Amino acid sequence: GLDTDERTIPHEVHWIGGPAEHGAVHLDKGCYRGQETVARVHNLGKPPRHLVMLHLDGSAEAVPEPGDPITAGGRAVGRVGTVVNHHELGPIALALIKRNIPVDTELMAGPSAASIDPDSIVADDAPQAGREAVNRLRGK
Repeated sequence: GLDTDERTIPHEVHWIGGPAEHGAVHLDKGCYRGQETVARVHNLGKPPRHLVMLHLDGSAEAVPEPGDPITAGGRAVGRVGTVVNHHELGPIALALIKRNIPVDTELMAGPSAASIDPDSIVADDAPQAGREAVNRLRGK
């Protein structure tokens, strides 16, 4: 689709979980291509990117196209997915960006200035199984 590519892992777009969590990928069902990568990210850390909503500058003459790079200070930090003109919010886009980009970072999405919608960031405060084991071994 427009919002994912061949490098996207389920954790980045919140597809992990059973029917109760509205997930699409179950961690405890059978074997599938890419299972090792999915299990490693689930048990040891966080995914490198995450899906966010961007508010685009409506005064720009053009809006970004799907696939356009997202930059911060001239450095590529992600890519644009779906772009729409919302009836209340104006031009918005979905984007996969690096997880370490602070929510208040000034971004460029193609030709438009952009800002991350803080409400689109999913809180991931749950302890990771692998992190708990490391902390126990370190006596924390």
